[in-house]
Amino acid sequence: MRIVGLLAVVVLLQGCSISQKVTPVVRKDMAELTVIENPAVKNTFLDALKKAVEEQGVTAHVGPAATTPEDYPYAMTYTANWTWDMALYLVYAEINVFEKGKEIGKAVYDSRRGGARMDKFINAENKVKELVGELFGGQQPDK
Repeated sequence: MRIVGLLAVVVLLQGCSISQKVTPVVRKDMAELTVIENPAVKNTFLDALKKAVEEQGVTAHVGPAATTPEDYPYAMTYTANWTWDMALYLVYAEINVFEKGKEIGKAVYDSRRGGARMDKFINAENKVKELVGELFGGQQPDK
């Protein structure tokens, strides 16, 4: 009976996962990019994103939501969602980088299946900084 109980706990905990996947940008001459505004996402996310990009040595401009990645030499799109579970927390974030409309990098943080895990309660600004750091691989643009 104990084994069945232990097995049930193990199976339940396996369903509680947080994932993060980053496909880094390989950049040659990216000195600047345009972050296309997503009005469905909190402005604080955009602010953190712009700051994190600039910490990687890339000048970030904000472009209007009505534009597309094809409108810029280098562009970035993003989405982020928060949810409530004892506190409001970032549950999902996706950041995409494009060169002339072609995706060249992507970062996704997903804690939608985080369940009972307490490490889902993260500082969103720090997570953005981490994702962008991994996305750009800590590289400085070629001069």
